[in-house]
This record gives sequence, C-alpha cells and structure tokens, in this order.
Amino acid sequence: MPVNPWTLFFSLLIFSFSLLIPSFAVNRQGESLLSWKRSLNGSLVAEVLNNWDPTNETPCRWFGITCNSRMEVVELNLRYVDLFGNIPSNFSSLLSLNKLVLSGTNLTGSIPKEIAVLQNLIFLDLSDNALTGEIPSEICSLFNLQQLYLNSNRLVGSIPVEIGNLTSLVWLILYDNQLSGGIPSSIGNLKQLEVIRAGGNKNLEGPLPQEIGNCSNLVMLGLAETSISGFLPPSLGLLKKLETLAVYTALLSGQIPPELGDCTTLKNIYLYENSLTGSIPSSLGNLKNLQNLLLWQNNLVGTIPPELGNCTELLVIDISMNSLTGSIPVTFGNLSSLQELQLSFNQISGQIPTEIGNCRSLTHIELDNNQISGTIPSEFGNLGNLTLLYLWQNRLGGNIPSSISLCRNLEAVDISQNALTGPIPKGVFELQNLNKLLMLSNNLSGEIPPEIGKCSSLIRFRSSDNKLTGSIPPQIGNLTNLNFLDLGSNRITGVIPLDISRCRNLTFLDLHSNSIAGNLPSNLNQLVSLQFVDVSDNLIEGTLSPSIGSLNSLTKLVLSKNRFSGPIPSQVGSCWKLQLLDLSSNELTGQIPASVGKIPALEIALNLSWNKLSGEIPAEFTALDKLGVLDLSHNQLSGDLQYLAELQNLVVLNVSYNDFKGLVPDTFLLLKASVERPGWQPVSVLFRQPMRHRQGRLLQARHRRRGWR
Repeated sequence: MPVNPWTLFFSLLIFSFSLLIPSFAVNRQGESLLSWKRSLNGSLVAEVLNNWDPTNETPCRWFGITCNSRMEVVELNLRYVDLFGNIPSNFSSLLSLNKLVLSGTNLTGSIPKEIAVLQNLIFLDLSDNALTGEIPSEICSLFNLQQLYLNSNRLVGSIPVEIGNLTSLVWLILYDNQLSGGIPSSIGNLKQLEVIRAGGNKNLEGPLPQEIGNCSNLVMLGLAETSISGFLPPSLGLLKKLETLAVYTALLSGQIPPELGDCTTLKNIYLYENSLTGSIPSSLGNLKNLQNLLLWQNNLVGTIPPELGNCTELLVIDISMNSLTGSIPVTFGNLSSLQELQLSFNQISGQIPTEIGNCRSLTHIELDNNQISGTIPSEFGNLGNLTLLYLWQNRLGGNIPSSISLCRNLEAVDISQNALTGPIPKGVFELQNLNKLLMLSNNLSGEIPPEIGKCSSLIRFRSSDNKLTGSIPPQIGNLTNLNFLDLGSNRITGVIPLDISRCRNLTFLDLHSNSIAGNLPSNLNQLVSLQFVDVSDNLIEGTLSPSIGSLNSLTKLVLSKNRFSGPIPSQVGSCWKLQLLDLSSNELTGQIPASVGKIPALEIALNLSWNKLSGEIPAEFTALDKLGVLDLSHNQLSGDLQYLAELQNLVVLNVSYNDFKGLVPDTFLLLKASVERPGWQPVSVLFRQPMRHRQGRLLQARHRRRGWR
C-alpha cells in the first residue's frame, strides 16, 4: 500500500521538533546530586557546577563526576571547591560510587551514618574541612575501603573499635582532629595497612597496643603530638617494612626497644620530646637505611653507641637535651652523608674526634652545653658545606684553628664560654656569609684584626669577657649590616672610631669595662636604630652632646664610671623609650633637667649618683610613677623630697649624701604597713643626716613591684 507523502512529511516534521524540545529526564543519580547542590551555600557553587544540567539524561559529563560504561556514577571529586554545606545523607542512588573526594570544600556538620550504604567505596577523602561529631561506627562496614582520609577536621570521640573490620584498608589518615581515647587493639586486624597517621589529636591517649605488630605491611606509623603514653611495644620489631616511626611530642616512657633494630627498612625515627629512659640501643646500628634519628629532649642516659657509625645513610642525628655521657664515637667519621650532628645539652666529655672532618656533607654541628675538652680540630677546615658551628659552654682550649676560614659557607659560629686562647684568626673575617660570630667568655687575646671590615654579612659580633687588646679598628664601619656589637670586659684601648656611625643598622652597642678613652663620637646620633648603649667603666671624657636626643629608639643608656663632665643635656628627655638611664660615677654638674621626669617609659632605673649635680628635684619627677630604682645619692642636691612622694613602684630609693631638708614624705613612712603582704618586694630608702625630722636612715618595707623588669 503506497505511503501518503503528506503523512511522511508531517511524521518527519514532528520528529525534528522533538529533537529541539529539551528533555527533563535526568536519572535518579542526577536528581540526588542536584538536590545536594541546592543545599550548598558556596558563592561559587553555581559557577563551578554550572554544567550540572538537569536536562542531561545522566550526570556523567558533569564537573567532578566520573561514570562507568553502564552510566553509573563511580567517582565524585570536588576537591577544594568551596561548597559550604553538609555531606549528603541520601546515597541510595549512588551505590556504584567507589571514590568520594570532598576534601577542602568547607563542609560542616557530621559524617552521616548513611554513608555505610556505599559498599563499593574504595577511596573516601573528607579531609581539610570543619566536620564535627564522632567518626560513625557505620563507616567501618565499608569492607572494600582501602583509603580513608578524615584528617584536619574537628572530629571528636574515640577511634571506633570496629575499625578492625576494614581489613582492606591501606591508608588510615586521622591527624589534626580532636579525637580522644586510645588506639583500639583491633588495629592489629588490618594486615594490609601501610600508613596510619593520627597525630595532632592531643587527647589521644593510652599505650600503643602490641597488636600493632600484626600490621605486617605498615610503612608509616605517625602518632605525633598526642598523649600516647607507656612503653613502645617490642612487637614493633615485627614490622619489617616500616620506614617511618613518628611518635614525637607525646608521653612515651620506658626504653627504646632493642627490637627496633630488626626493622631494617627504617629510614626515619622521630621519638623526640617524650620521657624515654635507658640507653640508645646498639641494635640501631643494624639500620643501614636510616636517614633521620631524632631522639632529642628525652631522659636518655649512657653512651652514644659506636654502632651508629654503621648507618651510613644517616642525614640527621639529633640526640640533644638528654643525659648522655661518654665521648663522641670515632665511628661517626664513617657517616659521609651526615648533614646535621646535634648533641647539645648532654654530659658528653672527651675530645671532638678528628674523624668528624671526614663528614664532608655536614652543614650543622651543634655540640654546645657539654663537657667536651681538648681543642677544636683543624680538620673542621675540610667541611666546606658547614653553615653552623655551635661549640659554646664546653671545656675547649687551645687556639681557634685558622683552617676554620676554609669553611666558606659558614653563617653562624658560637664558641663562647670555653677556655680558648690566642688571637682571633684573620681569615674568619673573610667568610662572606658569616652573619653571627659569638666568642664570649674565653681567654682570647690580641687585637681585633682590620680584616673584620671584609665580613660584610656580619650581623652579630660578640666577644666580651676576653683579653682582647688594641683599639677598635675603623674598618668596623664597613659592616653596614651589623646589628649587635658586644666587646665589653676586655682590655681595649684607644677611642671609639667615628666610622662606627656607618653601621646604620646597629641596635646594641656594649663596650663596657675596657680602657677606652676620648670622647663619645660626635656622630653617634646617626645611629638612629640604637636601642641599647653601654660604655660604662671606661675612660671616656668630654660633655654629653645634645644630639643624644636624636636616639629616640634607645631603651637603655649606661654611661656610668667614666669622666663625663658638664650638664646633662635636656634633650635626653627626647629619648622617650628609655627604660633605664645610668649616668652615675661621672663628673656631671648643673641641675637635673626637668625633661628627665617626662620620659614615659622610664621604669627600670634612673641612676644619677656620684656626680656633682645641684639644684632641686624637678617637679616633673612626679610623673615617674613606673620607676623601680631611683638613685640620686652622692651629689649636691637640695630642697625637699615632695616630688618623690607619688612614686609608688619604687623598689630602691637612695637619696643619701645630699643636702635635702624638710620632712620625709608620709608615703615612705607608711610603707611599713605592707610588710607582710604577699608578692611585695623590699624597698630600701636611704637618707643622709642632717635631714630634719629624719625617721631613720634605713627603712625596710614591702611594696608591690609592678613596673620592674
């Protein structure tokens, strides 16, 4: 029967129009996802998820969605999209999902127990959100789960004991939450587990269960910054694949189990900041792959096992802050890859082995605060990569080896508090990267070499309490980065060079107890960053320049025990940050400037004693209500003490050996009433006869010390 051409035409026309009419037949998977999208509050959700189109038949082409060949959603990955909402609780249409990644999406609320319906889930990442509540035990019924990331949330409660049901689990990441309770012994059921990280849960407590030894595939065990306590179980020795053991900043006690030496794949041992006792097991010498051994701040005793010299892959040894004794093993010379050797704050004795010079990869040597004797090995000159050398507070003697100048990368040297002798090697100052050189409290002699001017990176130079002679070289002015110069308690002569004014970053200048003469440099006011100046106990003379008022960053100015003469310049009051001003034991004359009483920060001490000052105490002194120590003794001051009556924070007041007259202020006499009050400090009040109505030359009382530093 022939087909009517008009019928064929209209059929084709209707079919064509049907292609243009949008379909609203998105499947149930898409409906569930769109319903969740509508609940989200993120400002960029509409933009980022703009292709989540309800007119599509399936969500398989939507952003973050992956489907299998049957058009079933198998992956939802919206990592670091700002969703701002809750985890969906209706997963019934997404039963084929095997990967769910919602990390860093600003999710809140709790983990819904309905997640347990996703029985095909292999990978679950909800990390880096603000999730609260407990880990639902229902999550432990996801028997196919291999990787679980719940870290960096606000989860509370304990790790579910049912965690042992996840026998396929390979990665368990729970760190940085607020979890409490103990590590369940059921963890030992997880035979496939390679990584467990639960650190940063400060209330996670109790011992590490011995069943952990059943996790035979474990590579990483991280329980740092928790309250895990008790002994490390010997069963750790069964973990033949373990590479990293990190249980630092916890409450571990007892000994390090010797069985740890059986974990021959170990690369990193981080057990610092605990209360471990006993000695370091010699069996650790079996760990040929060990790279980092960090045991600092424990209660370890005994000697350092020489077997550690067998761990030739070691990069860092830090066993500082213990009670280790004995000497540094000669075998450490075998550690050709070693970069950091940190043994400080122990009771190590003996000499530094010359074999350390073989460790040519060393960048840090920290042996300070021990009882090490002998000399600094000249072999240190072989350490071309060395950047930091700390040997302070030991019993080292002999000269500083000139070979130290071969360590071209040195940045910081501290050899203070030893018994070193001889001169400072000139070559040290040719180290272009050296920024800190500390040599305090030795027996160093000789002059500061002019080569110091070549040390252009130097920031801190401290060589006080030695026997240095000669003058301060003018080349010191080349050190434009110098921030801290401390040469006190030496035998330095000459004058302070004018060139010091070129050290524009100088904040700390201490030249006390030398034999420096001449005047204070007239251009000292150019050092506008100065905060601390102490040139006391020298032979400096001349008058104090009014330009001192330009140093308005000064907090402490000590010029005592010199030969300064003339008046105190009123401009000193411009140093408004001054907390301590000591001009005592000079030959200053004239009146005390009223501006001194206007220094608002003056709270530690004001000492103008042993001068030739005259006149009365300025009325402005009533404002010094934070001051702790005031010494005006041994001058020619007159008048009365009325302007001191309001200084309620004084710990020491000495106005003896002046010509004061009149009544002692009642406030000084009433101090006796507070003798028994807790937390108050003794106040010494000294007067000198013939003061009228004197109530005693020495009054002892107690007074609150608020402004004292």
